[in-house]
Amino acid sequence: MAIEWRTSYEIGIKKIDLQHKELFDKINDLLEACNAQKGKQEVFNTIKYLGEYVETHFSDEEKLQIENGYPEYTNHKAAHDRFIKEYERLKEKLESEGPSLNFVITVNRVVIDWLVKHIGSADRAFADYLRTKK
Repeated sequence: MAIEWRTSYEIGIKKIDLQHKELFDKINDLLEACNAQKGKQEVFNTIKYLGEYVETHFSDEEKLQIENGYPEYTNHKAAHDRFIKEYERLKEKLESEGPSLNFVITVNRVVIDWLVKHIGSADRAFADYLRTKK
């Protein structure tokens, strides 16, 4: 049930592409912990680490957008903020249900779907903006 990084996800900003790959690795760590029926605490530690990494990544991405006067910054940040809220709900679900099959399905629906769509649209649009700006 792991998600695979594809070169088609690359947007051409090296630092961001590396962080996106790392996010895929962190999500796979979370799914693996669930599938291996690790204890609730270990899965919780994994999702906590994923959340910390997401916040670092979003901060780096937003800083780059501000530095480059990206006109869609506000909308992009709002998308990040919505994801953070979804992530918080996911942590609550883990706390209440444990690393259940339902939790894994939710991770796939919320995290993976959002990330792939976000990279393919919003992040790619930002990369296109940077290319045209140069």
